Amino acid sequence: MADGKRSLLGWRVALLSAALLSALSIAHPVLEGQVQPDTAVLEPVVVTATRLALPLSAIPATVSVLYRAELDARGVRTIAQALRSIPGLSVVETGSYGSATSVFVRGGESDYVKVLVDGVPLNSPGGSIDLADLTIDNVERIEVVRGATSVLYGSDAVAGVVQIFTRRGKGPLKLGAGVRGGTYASLVLDGNLSGATRAIQYGFGFSRSTTKGVYAFNSDYENVVLSGSVSAQPDRSTEAVLSARFIDSEFHFPTDASGVVVDRNSFQSQQRAVASIDIGRSFGDWIEGRVLLALNHVDAGIDDGQDDTSDTLGFFAFDSEAAVERRSVDVRSNVHLLKMVLTAGVQIENQSERSTSESVGQYGLFADSISVARSSWGYYAQVQTEAIGGVTVNTGIRLDDSNTFGTFVTYRAGATAAFGSGSRLRGSVGKAFKEPTIYENFVTSPFAVGNPNLEPERSRSWELGVEQALLSGLVRLAATYFSQRFEGLIQYNALPANPGEPNYVNVAAAKATGLELEARTHLMPRVAIGGRYSLVNTEVADAGLDTGPDAGFVQGERLLRRPTHQWGLDALLRYGERGSLALNIAYVGSREDRDFSVIPARRIELSDYLKIDAAGEFAVTRSSGSRPSVTLSARLENVLNVTYQEVVGFPARGRTVTVGVRLGT
Repeated sequence: MADGKRSLLGWRVALLSAALLSALSIAHPVLEGQVQPDTAVLEPVVVTATRLALPLSAIPATVSVLYRAELDARGVRTIAQALRSIPGLSVVETGSYGSATSVFVRGGESDYVKVLVDGVPLNSPGGSIDLADLTIDNVERIEVVRGATSVLYGSDAVAGVVQIFTRRGKGPLKLGAGVRGGTYASLVLDGNLSGATRAIQYGFGFSRSTTKGVYAFNSDYENVVLSGSVSAQPDRSTEAVLSARFIDSEFHFPTDASGVVVDRNSFQSQQRAVASIDIGRSFGDWIEGRVLLALNHVDAGIDDGQDDTSDTLGFFAFDSEAAVERRSVDVRSNVHLLKMVLTAGVQIENQSERSTSESVGQYGLFADSISVARSSWGYYAQVQTEAIGGVTVNTGIRLDDSNTFGTFVTYRAGATAAFGSGSRLRGSVGKAFKEPTIYENFVTSPFAVGNPNLEPERSRSWELGVEQALLSGLVRLAATYFSQRFEGLIQYNALPANPGEPNYVNVAAAKATGLELEARTHLMPRVAIGGRYSLVNTEVADAGLDTGPDAGFVQGERLLRRPTHQWGLDALLRYGERGSLALNIAYVGSREDRDFSVIPARRIELSDYLKIDAAGEFAVTRSSGSRPSVTLSARLENVLNVTYQEVVGFPARGRTVTVGVRLGT
């Protein structure tokens, strides 16, 4: 982008922000996301699906909410572990701690899910997201929305949205500290403090985790997380929340692209700074205004030097550095009219990337670099009705205007209807998109030429679900059928018609249909039992440029790394307020992948597997006066020591034991 355009965008953002902040300062219903007394909460309240704080029964989309207390009882440490318990999601980890970790939602690509922390997108421009460094430190809850959600969140929200909410303090000052350690020389140290006054809530956390990893050498991983949230309510009409998270990680890997252990000095590092300011003010009983300022800045690099003087064949050294940033301002209003809420907003985002890389080999030195920025404006509107005769309706439309792909329109419409005793029927239809990566747009190297005229990848989807509550809500059943079609998928063309022409084009297409079943019961006090099943049928509808039976896209065949069948059972037993026992059984069916240990790579089928995890915690003492509480915990992963792979050539971790102790006030 030219400097003049960047300057113009900056002025537009500054003026719009100043105008909204001025309006908010002169102006009251309950603010979106404002904390309510527990006695007023009759069922889970969800924000992510509609950007309004609404009860789950009013939302047409499929939504799951994971709460911190349950995650702690299950011994869950990472966001990836937490997401494995949700139907329709498939989490894929490349072996050792810190390795690339992806999530596929309802058969979509791994860059088709938008991941947010307090409203800040963590995805790289173009949608890619690595969950490896994301822990549940200082996390209050996780909301997962399945289905097209671009109408509210723009690019990347093709198959779903995962939003992580930072913990807010309650009551007097609380302090906590813990240590956990176990297999692979793993060690985790963490601490937190939280509390609240009449007008301010605050919560801060710190953690440092280290491990030697699963390989015999060069497998170390370290991850440091700092996080905090401060919210202020100077009066009943105003709320301001400042959240920040800093992640610093270093991951050593001895494997090549096929999983062969060959390298003693390769590693990658990443520092991520995430921050948001969310300001809201209500004006009378019928209108609210909100401003969200968001920043996600990442500095990352890979260092793989020459192993020794005899390492002279092929490409024997590689080095890269990158600075990627997403900055955005989102301004919206919620207008309460009659029996509905009209939301209208504008979202402005600026993305930038500065990166360099060098490959050294027997063929010489190859280098490429990128230093570009792009921007977009998104205009959206949504109507959410209150229940009328047991029916609620949600509709929305959005126009995105980008200085690279131009304009793109998305929409969503859905309804939910209560009928009978404890029964609910819901359905929705929508269109979503994912913009190209900056690399696909602008790269210039000996191996690739970017295409600034690429269109967004897009999807059309619909779903229909039914839910049934039995025995006064002690038993809950749910079933959802979904269908998605993905078009305009971007592929690399190694041999364009003319030299110098772009190597990236929109050509491929795929589809996914499936069924999600859930059951949960609290028939016995302090005992919760749940079950889940996912059927996801994927198919390549247009292989595009790929040819041959071993290509990444094969006409009529399944998409890679997406199992057709998955099911799970989990149980949580709480004994008094002193502790809990948790058990989780997960089955993952066969799926296809590509084996790069041979040339050319070949498609193979990965075997299904059954994995059992168990966890427990016990409060030895309770907090009293100056005496802190002492809680012991243990987690056992892969109890049966099952051998399996989620990525060809990268064995998953075997039986893993972790024990810990935690002090708290």
